[in-house]
Amino acid sequence: MKASVAIVMGSDSDWKVMKAAKDVFVEFGVEVHAQVVSAHRTPEDLKIFTDWAEEKRIQVIIAGAGGAAHLPGMLASFTTLPVVGVPINATPLNGMDSLLSIVQMPKGIPVATMAIDNAANAALFSLRILGLNDTLLTNKLKDYRESMKIESRKKSENLL
Repeated sequence: MKASVAIVMGSDSDWKVMKAAKDVFVEFGVEVHAQVVSAHRTPEDLKIFTDWAEEKRIQVIIAGAGGAAHLPGMLASFTTLPVVGVPINATPLNGMDSLLSIVQMPKGIPVATMAIDNAANAALFSLRILGLNDTLLTNKLKDYRESMKIESRKKSENLL
């Protein structure tokens, strides 16, 4: 299976958070491409990356960023592909700076934004997008949700 999702981050130090997205894709059998692309250190690579993503028919880009967190928005400015931003807690502001940077995109350049450090939800949201054209994937998501229900109901046993 070819990769249909790309995970990008500004630095390899972000991988400790972003790996959770890859783990979800592996669980669901979805191949993923992961890469470091820095909005500030290598801005010229952003256009190269989005051109590559479109050429390879990547369907969703998940972009993790800390601090000023320009990566998700800048990627979205170069492509019409869905971009999902993951703010990363990388500064003394505990990720709030990243969250606000990613969520406050101007009209016309949307970025779906997840909670701080929640790369797993970025992957699950992306799987919902991919599931629009993949019944098997949608059924796997339904099974996943059902397993969460069962697990949640069993937690009451911990209270006895």
